[in-house]
Amino acid sequence: MRFQVYRTLLILGVVLLGFSAQAQETLRGRVLAAGSGQPVIGGEVYVQSLARAVLTDSAGRFEARGLAAGPQQVRVSALGYQPFAIEVRLPADGFTFELTGRDRTLDEVVVAAPQTTFGQTRLREVEGTAIFAAKKSEVIVPENLVANLATNNARQVYARVPGLNIWESDAGGLQLSIGGRGLEPNRTTNFNVRQNNYDISADALGYPESYYTPPTEAVKRIQLVRGAASLQYGTQFGGLLNFELRSPEPDRKAAITSRQTVGSFGFFNSFNSVSGTVGKLSYYTYAQYKRGNGWRPNSGFESKTAYADVRYQATENVKVGVQFTHMDYLAQQPGGLTDRQFAQDARQSNRERNWFAVDWNLFNVSADWKLSAKANVNVIAFGLLASRQSLGFRPVQVDRADNDLNGRDLIDGDFRNYGLEARFLNRYQVAGKDGVLLLGTRYYRGTTHSVQGFGPAGRGADFRFVDADRFSSTKNSSDYRFPNHNAAFFAENIFYLTDRLSVTPGARFEYIRTRADGVLSVVDSDLAGNIISTRSQTEARQNSRSFVLGGLGVSYKPREQLEFYGNISQNYRSITFSDMQIVNPSSVIDPNLQDERGFSADLGVRGEKTGVLTYDASVFALSYGNRIGEIQEFDNLNNVYRRRLNAGRALIIGVETYAEVELLSQALREAGRWQFSAFSNVALIRGRYVQSELVGVEGNRVEFVPDVNLKAGTRAGYGPFKASLQFLYLSDQFSDATNAPASSSSAVIGRIPAYQVFDASASWEHRWLKLEASVNNLADARYFTRRATAYPGPGILPSDGRSYFLTVGVKL
Repeated sequence: MRFQVYRTLLILGVVLLGFSAQAQETLRGRVLAAGSGQPVIGGEVYVQSLARAVLTDSAGRFEARGLAAGPQQVRVSALGYQPFAIEVRLPADGFTFELTGRDRTLDEVVVAAPQTTFGQTRLREVEGTAIFAAKKSEVIVPENLVANLATNNARQVYARVPGLNIWESDAGGLQLSIGGRGLEPNRTTNFNVRQNNYDISADALGYPESYYTPPTEAVKRIQLVRGAASLQYGTQFGGLLNFELRSPEPDRKAAITSRQTVGSFGFFNSFNSVSGTVGKLSYYTYAQYKRGNGWRPNSGFESKTAYADVRYQATENVKVGVQFTHMDYLAQQPGGLTDRQFAQDARQSNRERNWFAVDWNLFNVSADWKLSAKANVNVIAFGLLASRQSLGFRPVQVDRADNDLNGRDLIDGDFRNYGLEARFLNRYQVAGKDGVLLLGTRYYRGTTHSVQGFGPAGRGADFRFVDADRFSSTKNSSDYRFPNHNAAFFAENIFYLTDRLSVTPGARFEYIRTRADGVLSVVDSDLAGNIISTRSQTEARQNSRSFVLGGLGVSYKPREQLEFYGNISQNYRSITFSDMQIVNPSSVIDPNLQDERGFSADLGVRGEKTGVLTYDASVFALSYGNRIGEIQEFDNLNNVYRRRLNAGRALIIGVETYAEVELLSQALREAGRWQFSAFSNVALIRGRYVQSELVGVEGNRVEFVPDVNLKAGTRAGYGPFKASLQFLYLSDQFSDATNAPASSSSAVIGRIPAYQVFDASASWEHRWLKLEASVNNLADARYFTRRATAYPGPGILPSDGRSYFLTVGVKL
């Protein structure tokens, strides 16, 4: 069966690549500034016979394919330069066009160009004050998707990104949990998660969990850069995940968007935004309200999110901005199930008193200064004031009955952090060779206060600490503060060795200081609740370290729309405060836990044929030293628990492919307004522990690594009507390093079986009105993606069954 899957995928890849039509002649060359010889970046070369323009890249290069031999009429233009028209004759080796700068200063001009309709693109070599040359990058454009955006359905939104492993924990999309290449998905902790290029997680070093996820309806682009992003954006193994929110409308004083969604199980979502520009002041703001009852009992939630972005164009070269985000929600947690319970009825819940609350406030002040046509400075100051509270009954025995008289565990986390990042990017030329230099620095300080103790009895969401009673006196408690400091300096440089070949080395210096100060009280009891012993200890730990990370990328472009790329970068991940201390009856932490170190590498080919085909195929390797994992052990009372420790060194290698193709000819699309495209996203991954001092771990499969990760889909449309069908398949995976199949009373350990899911969506748009409909889990599959060790479990968390949604959208 698996051989047939591989063969089918191989045939599909060959067919997709075959859609690249044979060119007749190619017009290529460079556009330079007259006098200085500097490359003109983002210039337009309009070819009359093609009725379209191609843009120049960071070296001023351009390429237009599919032309007939003979004379061609060309118009060359760029902002700030005098345009001109010229006739050229093909075939030819190449042309050099020179643009003369204008003698007067013009007001700001907004140039709009049609963007691809594909759901995924990739980052350019240089964007703003960041370098992405030779890096594995993906850009998701939600506006191009026919998908359920109201629920933040990650299974649909991230379908075109190869190799991602997605945990599905709630119906409202309140939290995003994605991993990849063997990285644990829990709240996306292994990515540096940002919004508009600033941190949004609880504590980027000490507790990099993201309780806040921007509404997909407010997102313009989602940018992912794999492990090589560690040099510019921090030390996480996963890389960068950045949500670029919609920006102010540049040519309207007020543009209004309103989207109202209703769905199964009491789901309702209201998203409303206002945007515009008045003189030098521009703004974008939105408010979202979301609620639902959930597919399982005891799964209700209510969420409110608001955002404001105000920008001021102080001078022609200086722009400043202020952004504020608020999000709060209250969600009931239905708890986890054992394997037996899941097989009996995946919709059941035996937890009526478990609650989770989040309050998130993000602040950002930014300034962009254009020093010259070739140099830019960006400065961002950001901060977070946030809290999260979890309350509930969570015994080791997942199927143990609960009643209102029992006290509950209460965890209260308070997060306060701030940071400053500054970047300088300069395009230069030395000895006739182009280059791009990026220098940057970061200072970050975060403080987390985490208290765990005894919550009240009853069923309500009552987040108060109470004194221990005869039930809660057998439970553990703690009170910790975790102050963290981080200072970093980084540099990257693109060296254009030839018009086609570039090399990008980089380095990052990190200083990290983590501390843990607090009191831990542990109560040992038997199954009947009788106290065996009580231990209380005061802890004061500090760990300071500094190191340098290095990386190198290589890019070769034989033509404009084809690139061979490769990169290798060192990675580092410091132990988090949840790695240093936890009070969880299902988990124990090794006190000798060490930071994780390793490297990631990519080698691939990517390209496109405008409007017809886009593809990216690569092989990767991820070496993960001191990998923190979990193994199954038993205490002296024969209770099952997970021990968190450095499981060993893991090596994860694989192939990741993505292709999307427009199946109809351009003539048919233009004449009949038809659309029909298909995409395929396949990751074949092998992850093994190659070294471990633990018995029974070396040679095991790395947890959270399905061997086959397949996502595919089609999109069809006629005029204003569009529809999509999407399929996802993941082979089985393990939740711990020992590859234990399952445990009877505690379902936190065991295999996650293979599963497959279908999703369908449709939309219709006319002028200011848009209607959308979607069916999630079309075949009503019963499956799960996660075995939770604590909240929102512990135990198996079933994914939602079939559900329906309808959206009415208005743009004015």
